[in-house]
Amino acid sequence: MTDRLAGTGALLRLALRRDRVTMPVWIAVTTLLVVSMPGSLGSVYTTAAERARTASSMNANSSMRALYGPVFGDSLGGLTAWRIGVYAAVLAAVMSLIIVVRHTREEEETGRQELLSAAMVGRRAPLTTALLAALVANAALALLVAGGLAGQGAPGAAALGLAVAGTGMLFACTAAVAAQLTESARAAKGTTAAVLGAVFVLKAAGDAGTRGGRSALTWASPLGWVENIRAFAAERWWVLLLFASAVAVQAGAAYALAGRRDLGMSFLPARPGPAEGRLGTAGALARRLQRGSVLGWSAGFLAAGAVFGGMADAAAELVGDNDRTREIIERMGGQGGPGALTDAFLATMAGMFGMVAALYAVGSVLRLGGEESGQRAEPLLANAVGRLRWAGGHLAVAFGGSTLILLLAGLGLGLGHGRGLGAAIGATLAQLPAVWLIGALAALLYGAAPAYAPAAWAVAGGALALGWIGPALNLPQAALDLSPFAHLPRLPGAQALDWSPPLALTALAVALTAAGLVALRRRDMIA
Repeated sequence: MTDRLAGTGALLRLALRRDRVTMPVWIAVTTLLVVSMPGSLGSVYTTAAERARTASSMNANSSMRALYGPVFGDSLGGLTAWRIGVYAAVLAAVMSLIIVVRHTREEEETGRQELLSAAMVGRRAPLTTALLAALVANAALALLVAGGLAGQGAPGAAALGLAVAGTGMLFACTAAVAAQLTESARAAKGTTAAVLGAVFVLKAAGDAGTRGGRSALTWASPLGWVENIRAFAAERWWVLLLFASAVAVQAGAAYALAGRRDLGMSFLPARPGPAEGRLGTAGALARRLQRGSVLGWSAGFLAAGAVFGGMADAAAELVGDNDRTREIIERMGGQGGPGALTDAFLATMAGMFGMVAALYAVGSVLRLGGEESGQRAEPLLANAVGRLRWAGGHLAVAFGGSTLILLLAGLGLGLGHGRGLGAAIGATLAQLPAVWLIGALAALLYGAAPAYAPAAWAVAGGALALGWIGPALNLPQAALDLSPFAHLPRLPGAQALDWSPPLALTALAVALTAAGLVALRRRDMIA
């Protein structure tokens, strides 16, 4: 057994060194979202009576229960656990799956693991290293969350921190299993993300149908366990045993699978060719390679749009006469006039869809880097296919795909709301200039300095963080203006439209994309 784990310490040090930037950023952003929430909620609900009324209203509204879960305690700590607990757990899960896939399947896919295995590295050392790296990240996150919320009550802070970290470790193990089953890092990440999306849907469906988190569907979801630990509301410590059991089962399965396959192989290999349909151009190949991603994002945006559209009127009613909440929502989107708060909510949701769509655009553009580093681009470029045609196919999917998913998000918003279909679609499509700009920045970085192309994720994540928590934290407008989304018209409901900023963002996106293509044409390809 010792021989199988040989080299784990050295690999762990290497993994932590490689993640010395991304891991602290994930931890810091997630911690900030959680520990800033009591102050934000305290400024909105200034009295115990207001908090109690809010908790009662939220528990009575099935749409809000589906989105955030039930409220178990009306203290600032209890409202914090309700408002951000599940979403912090989702962020921890995403962080963990990225860490594990990066240090398992991605290492095999790029050939680095084969080089490392030529030294004194045990068979199970890579998988153990990945899980230990995820454990380090989640342990740090748990400590920071618990420490940051300790002023609201140490037991509740510890319970919430452990629940968030437990979710992260559970999905780290899910990713470890997916890395054994699939043959590519992209497939492993997609599979784990699909599981995460499924358990969120289970939790939402259970909470919408039953009050108090008692539904069997809620208990079938690990995200339901996060809310049912009841942080700051008579904590249920035994729920942590569910996390421990799930981690143990999945980790055991991952180790068993890892011991039964060869390096670089998988249990679910890709279906061999010949491919069906026409693949006569570089653009057609790009569409074929990315169609699964586009379809998945499209379905998710359409469904989410329908859910949020159905919540618009209910959200406006819940805000009621609370001036601080009204100010936050209207600062995120919308103007005055009849139905202003409903329009503000829809504008806020349209903006959120745009900021999330920027993540799709970055991922789709950076697929170019995956094709290049995986040496799948070289055979294409060795034939009568130029670099610009090859890259242009993937960029068309990135920019066209972002247009499609935002169109479907607007369609879902309009259908869910039951009126204003055209206005809802216009509101989501108005986010495109900012989405394209962030995608164009990714294209520029990939073309000019591919080693720094992942920095585009930080830009997209920063825009999302500013748009999500910036208004609630009452950040100055100068800080909010760092995001390109802050310069877009807030539709529906805007009284006067100034199209100069969107046109300027679009022109800048075109210029950055062109510069990226020029740089790609001139630089050497990765050998």
